[in-house]
Amino acid sequence: MTPIRRLVLDVLKPHDPSVVTFTTQLGDLESIEAATATVIEVDESVKTLRVTIEGENLDLERIRAEIEDLSASIHSVDQVSCGSRTLEDPWL
Repeated sequence: MTPIRRLVLDVLKPHDPSVVTFTTQLGDLESIEAATATVIEVDESVKTLRVTIEGENLDLERIRAEIEDLSASIHSVDQVSCGSRTLEDPWL
């Protein structure tokens, strides 16, 4: 199977843990080389994040488990990049 190199996820998380803690804990996972979380929307008790993760061979189920351990959930997988390199989305 072709390795996943980039994932862009729509994530819903409570205010705690902070976005900094959330992102650094994701970035500590073994296969992740870079992680970015952008706050898209803030509600009374939750935040919506766009989470971009890059690595050599990402394991979506391991990433999902870590996100759930941080009391968050994946609403959708918005982008997947596979192969020997990543491509920038020409529509962005």
